[in-house]
Amino acid sequence: MVESWSFLDTVESNFRPLVVIELAKGTKEETIEWFTKRIVDKKANGGAQLLIRPLVTENGVENIYLVGASHLRLLLGAETVGLVKECSDNSMRTFTYSSRKTFKHFADDNHNFLTMAECQYIIKHELENLRAKDEKMIPGYPQAKLYPGKSIVRRLLTSGILVQIFPLHDREELKKLCHSWYGRVKVGYQPLDDIRCYFGETIALYFGFLEYFTFALIPMAVIGIPYYMFAWEDYDKYVMFATFNLLWSTVILEVWKRICAILTYRWGTLLMKRQFEEPRPGFHGVLGINPVTGREEPVYSSFKRQLRIYLVSLPFVCLCLYFSLYVMMIYFDLEQWALDYHKENESNFSSLMLYVPSIIYAVVIEIMNRIYRYAAEFLTSWENHRLESSYQNHLILKVLVFNFLNCFASLFYIAFVLFDMKLLRQSLATLLITSQILNQFAESLLPYWLQKRYNRRMKKRMCSKKSDIDLSLAEQVNMEKEMGTYLGTFDDYLELFLQFGYVSLFSCVYPLAAVFAVLNNITEIYSDALKMCRVYKRPFAEPTANIGVWQLAFETMSVISVVTNCILIGMSPEVDALFPDSKMDLVLTVALVEVSLLS
Repeated sequence: MVESWSFLDTVESNFRPLVVIELAKGTKEETIEWFTKRIVDKKANGGAQLLIRPLVTENGVENIYLVGASHLRLLLGAETVGLVKECSDNSMRTFTYSSRKTFKHFADDNHNFLTMAECQYIIKHELENLRAKDEKMIPGYPQAKLYPGKSIVRRLLTSGILVQIFPLHDREELKKLCHSWYGRVKVGYQPLDDIRCYFGETIALYFGFLEYFTFALIPMAVIGIPYYMFAWEDYDKYVMFATFNLLWSTVILEVWKRICAILTYRWGTLLMKRQFEEPRPGFHGVLGINPVTGREEPVYSSFKRQLRIYLVSLPFVCLCLYFSLYVMMIYFDLEQWALDYHKENESNFSSLMLYVPSIIYAVVIEIMNRIYRYAAEFLTSWENHRLESSYQNHLILKVLVFNFLNCFASLFYIAFVLFDMKLLRQSLATLLITSQILNQFAESLLPYWLQKRYNRRMKKRMCSKKSDIDLSLAEQVNMEKEMGTYLGTFDDYLELFLQFGYVSLFSCVYPLAAVFAVLNNITEIYSDALKMCRVYKRPFAEPTANIGVWQLAFETMSVISVVTNCILIGMSPEVDALFPDSKMDLVLTVALVEVSLLS
């Protein structure tokens, strides 16, 4: 490497703000001075060697700071985080500063070689890797203890000194992205490459999966419409649709794996080496030595963690599952009451009353899912997992198990205990449509309305002030810091997971399930795009090679779908008539089909 860290300057005339740091009001001057010094210090002295400026408003300097970096610093940082870029020979290689001339579109004066999202990711990485050296505490806050190797940013966050860190929007690029993404209604693909350049690979992959899943649902919807029209009242004629359902749920996830690999190879994340995972911010324990890294860090007994999981978390989850089943039985009591009422009155009102129990149950399911989500997050945090990946895996497992039982237990009970296909169709339609309406309102319409109202108040307040300084940047920062924080793709994937379950498990008795899913996903693409661009703060880009544990979750649902549809086919009168003498032959045939599809 021709250039080394020691040659980097911490002063640059063309300062470009990339990341915002907001400190708590009343933060002590010695703390601010120490923290900003560590940010600009040279790497050899344990600093991040970045650029930092206070945000100046008409009220003077507030506890908000803008962080940037020189072009050279960002290039060296790109090598540190292992970014993969395209070379002049069209191959994908890990970027190194020494071989920078071999990469496509690189030039010493081309400051757009790295996307803004990549630059912000580099700065985030460098800030998170600011570590204590000899400090025993944060200056000015004796209660905020430090030890060698402890992440300074994480300690500031957990101590409440640091309020938030977020990347700034690029207003011009955002305007272009909004226009090409959701600014006009059109039939076509999303600009996934532009989304990736602006928001990073994790969010681009989610929208890529949402788009792919929507297109994959179209064949089911096209077949479902005529099937619904011509075989609507004959609930036993679902064998052909269930057979197609079997093949569809098996094939689409395998095709997605290939599409995902193509996208991530083009973006350079398929080849990125996974970095050694640091302890998550909420992890705590007694100070000890990590046997792998040799660094001093908190250590927590895995035996104690297992005790918490099996003696507290597991019984709590089982209790919640029991409560969910209890609510389900209340729902069936209401269904019976509505049916009896309809038999007694035989009116239009009584016909409408037949749908009321399902609607109430669907609303209760959504409320229970959201309350349980908070309890699951608290429990998983209390289990004190060392790594973020471990925390996410345990959280997703808890949430998926409960959501699956809560949303689908009633459908399984109707199909395989009550054998009531008419009630199954009615329940599936009501649960699917009600959940989609509630999710659209809670996740998109309500946040957008609240943010729109706040923006109007903020703009009025800014326009009413007279100042000699340019408030454009200050206005942008102040508006963005009050925006909601995007908490990741967890809820978005969960919604698609449940939708996949509704369509793949029992849509053979309600062929329009795929039609409603397609319509919901089309509006979801636009509402999620609007939410990312206008409602939430810009999230930091996160490189990823796939959709992670959600791929396994969808594949598990696909397996359950194969088994369910095979059983439904075996229960149909048409198939049953083929085995008039031996029901054992029918069972063995269904089992053989299941095994062949799953192998």
